[in-house]
Amino acid sequence: MGIRRVVTGHNESGKAIFASDEVIEPTTLALVPGAEFFQLWGSDDRMRYPDDGGRPNAPMYFPGPQGFRFGVFTVAPDATVFTEDLDIEAALAEMEEKLPGMAGHMEPENPGMHTTSTIDYEYIVSGRCVLELDDGATKELAAGDTVVQSGTRHAWRNPYDEPCVLVAVLIAADHSGFPTN
Repeated sequence: MGIRRVVTGHNESGKAIFASDEVIEPTTLALVPGAEFFQLWGSDDRMRYPDDGGRPNAPMYFPGPQGFRFGVFTVAPDATVFTEDLDIEAALAEMEEKLPGMAGHMEPENPGMHTTSTIDYEYIVSGRCVLELDDGATKELAAGDTVVQSGTRHAWRNPYDEPCVLVAVLIAADHSGFPTN
């Protein structure tokens, strides 16, 4: 089931208009059964107005140095069983095709853990999930909770029976001040 996205813009005279009204369908992956990714809006450049409301260029899943992303994602219950005959190489290729750049941020030795150069604002719409940080530190989150994710290494886990739906806004940030190991 899709999410309706209404976008405003400006006409040639600078007046506000409805530029589009459409249903955005989720991206799903064989590698993560039950997960859904709704890529609603984003840009890799600072927005400038007036504009016509056309969708900006945002080719990668995570934003570039001046970019942002707006989306909804579903964390499927951990009990979701992967098929034993899953072709991991093909599944990773599918992820790169459908959500470019996402796999490159993931830690293969610790599934789900990742770090991005972003500040993320998340709102839990429904369900429950667990946010895991370094050293196994966790917080349980439920519908109505919010998270400000400050460029930290993290993973979303769902040990519960129902999916957890989150709204997320990702804004580019600079990690260059971090010490290297």
